[in-house]
Amino acid sequence: MAAEKLTRTAQALGIDMKVETQGSIGAENVLSDNDVKEADGIIIAADKDVDRSRFAGKRVLSVGVSEGITNPEGLIERVRTAPVQGAGGGGAEAASSGGGKERSAAYKALMNGVSFMIPFVVVGGLLIAISLAIGGHSTPDGIVIPKDSFWFDVNALGSLGFKLMLPIFSGYIAYALGDRPALVPGMIGGFLAYDGVGIYGADANAGFLGAIATGFLAGYLVLGIRKIKVPKMVQPIMPIIVVPIVSTLAVGLFFIYVIGTPISWVFTHLTSWLNGMTGTSAILLGAIIGLMIAFDMGGPVNKTAFLVGSGLISTNPAVMGMAAAAISVMPLGQGLATVLRRKLYTQQERDTGIAAMFMGFFGISEGAIPFAAARPAQVIPANMLGGAVAGAIAGMAGVEDKVPHGGPIVALFTAISGVAMFFVAMAAGVIVTALATNALIELKLRRQERQEGAVPAGVPIGAPRPEPVLVGAGAPVGTTGSVDVRKKPAPVPAPVPAPAPVSVPPGGRDPEVLSGYLTEQTVRVQLAAGDKEAAIREMAGLLASTGKVADVEELVRTALRREEQGTTGLGEEIAIPHAKTDAVTSPVVGFARSAEGIEWGSLDGTRARLIFMISVPEAAAGDEHLRILAMLSRKLMDTGFRERLKDAADDAAILAVLGEIR
Repeated sequence: MAAEKLTRTAQALGIDMKVETQGSIGAENVLSDNDVKEADGIIIAADKDVDRSRFAGKRVLSVGVSEGITNPEGLIERVRTAPVQGAGGGGAEAASSGGGKERSAAYKALMNGVSFMIPFVVVGGLLIAISLAIGGHSTPDGIVIPKDSFWFDVNALGSLGFKLMLPIFSGYIAYALGDRPALVPGMIGGFLAYDGVGIYGADANAGFLGAIATGFLAGYLVLGIRKIKVPKMVQPIMPIIVVPIVSTLAVGLFFIYVIGTPISWVFTHLTSWLNGMTGTSAILLGAIIGLMIAFDMGGPVNKTAFLVGSGLISTNPAVMGMAAAAISVMPLGQGLATVLRRKLYTQQERDTGIAAMFMGFFGISEGAIPFAAARPAQVIPANMLGGAVAGAIAGMAGVEDKVPHGGPIVALFTAISGVAMFFVAMAAGVIVTALATNALIELKLRRQERQEGAVPAGVPIGAPRPEPVLVGAGAPVGTTGSVDVRKKPAPVPAPVPAPAPVSVPPGGRDPEVLSGYLTEQTVRVQLAAGDKEAAIREMAGLLASTGKVADVEELVRTALRREEQGTTGLGEEIAIPHAKTDAVTSPVVGFARSAEGIEWGSLDGTRARLIFMISVPEAAAGDEHLRILAMLSRKLMDTGFRERLKDAADDAAILAVLGEIR
């Protein structure tokens, strides 16, 4: 989704962009050395670690993946003034604003471990499920597979996947923090968490809690060791011998003697507590498990609930039954929502809904991520409500799941006991999610109608308005985007018609420039200001003459805050300061010239002589602001247009030239 939004926004702005994605199937559309060499800047929109060493010497802006979806235009503007990546690959400082800051190193390390662990969970779970469904036999002790059968070997392969799951999880948490030297201590620590009973005689295995602890411990320990100065002759063997051995000993022994026993004690008592929960307690537990599963759809909260359930399969499979009933609620519910109220969604969103339902059948909760990313305030609460309903019903009915997986596919593998109630629980959660999602979307639309008076009921989501537009069929956790941005010699989004003859009405004024947002009142032939702040203040006063500015000082403050995030000097002697603020009551655009030019921090070093100021209310800050900026950007790439604008003798002549913008 981030890749799609960035690409479309770049096209609208006349910017050439290449997007590399790093998802669960690996890197696609990889940036070549020439792509990086020619780029003006690199945007990394990711929630996991991305190697930056290949971007040395380039401006690098690193943010969370969500900002690539919600604020692509801002990222494209900010990357032009982002910090330059050092040669060491240690990472450029993240330029950020508000909620768009880069994820913390700890969060990205955790998600890195999760992303590498997921294939082991899926492959191991499905192999175990298939072997149990086809080769298993019911006995008083549960489903047993004969040791001399083919399906016993299939089950062994699945079990091996789960044996590797925690070492991989811990190892790649450590790797994200401390690079390759941290991989060995992280994986060995993860195996200690997996089999503490067999290795050091613990009362219980520490499980995923222990794997998280060893992963972070190994990663940060390696980081600390690598900062120690050693003689030059020792440096070559540090990463391959000294660091791995010292860190492995330290992590392993510390885990065994200090961490492992307390964690195993907590896990043992948690298991006992869960085993003792029945009746009302089971309903409450099911609701909690369902809420956690639905909250972030494959993220750390979801995985915590899932791993608790999978870790208790051998002693209390009802907990996994609660999780299994909730796992498919989100993608199935969002897909059903697009079917029930098609008019609320664009065709693109309806297609995404079909894909989400397919993923939901196989227990892939990430199928709902595109919907949650586009409308978090509506979709996430609806998902959690549906997940809680499904988990509570499954808990009340005592549904059990004997494999660490969820969704309808598990029932087909006969791993579910209480199949009828399993489907009742899941269906109830799906219906609640779909109805709640559509109700919350409609509520938001009605609120917009009251506030703006411009959004008719029933207009499909994705029509021009501040509501984020849902794109793509979904991205797995850990999807990243590295973006190569550079100017195009000519725009590509759509052919721009040749300038039509401009008829200037009586009085020499054209009131319909840029949809009427730029008029004779907002044009000034010559600015008196000599610096950027004074120019913004002067232009704010110009916009205020229209009566559309309720608070001039707030407009100035907002525009200056935007400049602090990154210059709006585009080069070619152009600057387009802009402000999204309720200090203006409706969109308004001003234009002024500066004969001497004003230092605006443009990357090409030119002083700004042609200055446009765009101001829009927060309610219209999405599509309308982008549309105005796109119209201006396309036309300002025309050298002849810029020269005519510079040479225009007076207000009337300037408006006549500006009237060419279509």
